[in-house]
Amino acid sequence: MTKQSFHTQIVHQQINQSEATTSKTTPIYQTSAFTFNDLDHIEQYYDGEVPYLYTRENNPNNAELGQTIAQLEQAPAGVASSSGISAIMAGILSVVQAGEHIVAAQDLYGGTQQLITKQLSSLGIEYTLVDFSSSDAIKEAIQSNTKLLMTESITNPFLRVENLKTIVEIAKGHNLKTMVDNTFATPYLLNPYTWGIDLVVHSATKYIGGHSDVTSGVLVGDNDLIALANKKVVGLGMNLSPFEAWLTERGAKTLALRMREQSANAQQVAMHLEENNSVKQVYYPKNVSSRGNGAIVTIELAHDLDVATFFKSLGWIKIAPTLAGVETTVSYPSKTSHRALTDTEKENLGINDYVVRISIGIEEGDDIVSQLNEAIANATTT
Repeated sequence: MTKQSFHTQIVHQQINQSEATTSKTTPIYQTSAFTFNDLDHIEQYYDGEVPYLYTRENNPNNAELGQTIAQLEQAPAGVASSSGISAIMAGILSVVQAGEHIVAAQDLYGGTQQLITKQLSSLGIEYTLVDFSSSDAIKEAIQSNTKLLMTESITNPFLRVENLKTIVEIAKGHNLKTMVDNTFATPYLLNPYTWGIDLVVHSATKYIGGHSDVTSGVLVGDNDLIALANKKVVGLGMNLSPFEAWLTERGAKTLALRMREQSANAQQVAMHLEENNSVKQVYYPKNVSSRGNGAIVTIELAHDLDVATFFKSLGWIKIAPTLAGVETTVSYPSKTSHRALTDTEKENLGINDYVVRISIGIEEGDDIVSQLNEAIANATTT
């Protein structure tokens, strides 16, 4: 078989079917369990000769989704889970136990911060949040019981592009594992595993699914770590339903098309907003990939604008607490994704009441620019 490009590979992901089953797309295996012919057949499952027993443990749709993202990330194995947060939790618990320590980027997504600082800490897992743009800060935070370095390839909401080479070098020097949330970049732009990152996680709710109609997560990495993570997914009931897995897989087939269009639109929006005097700061990454720089633009509005009027004037652009659908949306980090942080924590991260995160869709780029300019103008004249 000839080597396939990303665009071709993502369309033709499918688990092996039996000769008697030749469906063009994988059917939805909407079943809680699989049946057996006799007791010997059951033993074949436990001997690894039969793949499926009970959907919480595995299902063809879940297996296909994990396999798809693993291959796109150029990793050996993957496991699907019920959400991005559950995939992150499975990844952390495959490496870190009670009494051990995580060093994580201080500018992680607010939900991930809450998982680490509130939920996992209550289980005895220790943590330190530091500025990952400083290699010295990372090294200083490493303790004798540190097991994991965790960050995002492109951070939320200010879109700092992580130096993956440095993270890997530090981890190898201290015999640590690494995990990177690659949700914003997607496998279309970056493949952290190929840089030496041990675990790569996605909130597949976002660009992988792509249509704002599913909640799911995927974790990929080496076979041994994914086997451990899969035990956490199964044992803690973090499994994904067959229909949700199927829906995510269906959405993933158009990832390259969507990201290409959305990244181009985002580049256009960022350039235009940089010229708007009513926008104090535009955050948009550079040199992420030869394919583009992502589909998120974060802005800080001038502080004399009426933020409430801006949000009321967005017209067809929706206000939403999430991102990555085919339609352009805006969110308000201080009141949604990072709401649980204290005022001091928000201030340290640069999140204030004028910061707006824009998830760019596949609409005509000029239309997106015009609608944003109208909302800004209305907020300026109020």
